[in-house]
Amino acid sequence: MKYRIPALGLAALLLTACATQPSPLQGEGYTAVTPRDASNAEMTGQPVRWGGRIVQTMPQSNNTCFEVIATVLDTSARPTWNSDQDDGRFIACRTGFYDPAVFEPNREVTFTGHIDGYDVRKIGGFDYRFPRLAADVVYLWPIRERVDVL
Repeated sequence: MKYRIPALGLAALLLTACATQPSPLQGEGYTAVTPRDASNAEMTGQPVRWGGRIVQTMPQSNNTCFEVIATVLDTSARPTWNSDQDDGRFIACRTGFYDPAVFEPNREVTFTGHIDGYDVRKIGGFDYRFPRLAADVVYLWPIRERVDVL
């Protein structure tokens, strides 16, 4: 009995340390290429799992497209923001309506799908070649709460 409580505590700690990807984002066979790399090469058809922060959400007549600043994904497939470095930008489109009031700028999102082409759009005065992702999954992450430690 005296070892039971510490053993249960240790088991709980070990289980929480094994953070897994949400089930919609799980899978194998994604191409290890960043949106920045894909914008400089022809990668149409490649399966990818990309994520980052939303720049804008653009509902259209039968789908919604998202402009995203890409970052590295952690082991749970959540975008990381541990530096000012980004992995380029991309456009992800998915059938259906996604509300811009919910999918608002700076929200973290992860997509799975395949690269289905490229769009050239202006960022300021610069013509930027965006890889376009035909998304199978759109996963909006909960807002991270900031905690100040004193």
